[in-house]
Amino acid sequence: MFLWSKLAGERWVDAWEERFSGNPNFVLEYIKGGKSVRLQVYCQNLKEAEGIKKLFGGSIRKVKDAEWNKTPELPKPLKIRDVFLVSAESEPKKIKELCLKHPTREVIVIPPEMAFGTGDHATTSTCLRFLVDISRERKDQSWSVADLGTGTGLLAIAARKLGATEVWGCDFDPFAVNVAKRNAERNGTPEIVMKDQDVLKWKPRKSGYNVVTANLFSTVLIEAWPVIAKSLAKGGDLVVSGILATQAWDVFETAAKNGLGFSKIIKKGKWVTARGGWFDDLAAE
Repeated sequence: MFLWSKLAGERWVDAWEERFSGNPNFVLEYIKGGKSVRLQVYCQNLKEAEGIKKLFGGSIRKVKDAEWNKTPELPKPLKIRDVFLVSAESEPKKIKELCLKHPTREVIVIPPEMAFGTGDHATTSTCLRFLVDISRERKDQSWSVADLGTGTGLLAIAARKLGATEVWGCDFDPFAVNVAKRNAERNGTPEIVMKDQDVLKWKPRKSGYNVVTANLFSTVLIEAWPVIAKSLAKGGDLVVSGILATQAWDVFETAAKNGLGFSKIIKKGKWVTARGGWFDDLAAE
């Protein structure tokens, strides 16, 4: 076993917690004085630890067996509306038991890995609920989805299972893209296209997408609004999250300058998730 660690400023705690949300091997330790925190991730192998270091810096050391004597507890399965059960379980026998126990729900399996998005974080779970609502409104229609900042691919997988005819996902993190591809395979949705792509440098297709989901940090959203606007087709639905409540006004104000507005805004703890679209479309509702 190996341990990746890094010191960071206390003001960035929310961003780091979101980045590693759902990973039971992530530990955040406040250092005496309160201005810094120590970030740690216990990794199964050196390759995984080096992948994190390549992205975020920090250091790696080998962990003694005595330090790895406790199996981390998985987050509880998450129910989304009356449709999904999102589980972090990876053992086939236990997954089968979940399916038998919840015969009316579609079980989505997202084992904890470095990339965030297992579904237990408020931002991801609220996005999933919005997706279910959108799918019901688009019943018997053909609709496409672009999932920006796909993480583990959970939203993309859910969209495909909800009936989206075409799903495209991207992330700037190559490790996350590989995780998302594996998750798409294990959940029976290998046709989802996952790309290593920086949203800020993305050139969306001219026809756009019927549904765009963007679970990104506030600072990235603010910069990405011109690109996101180009990616959303007329009459499209937009779901955004990863927004700190203290930064929400700046995020929505910049969105408005690009012709986008939000009719449903949900705050959970420090985080805000919103559903909207083009101003003209919202006014016609």
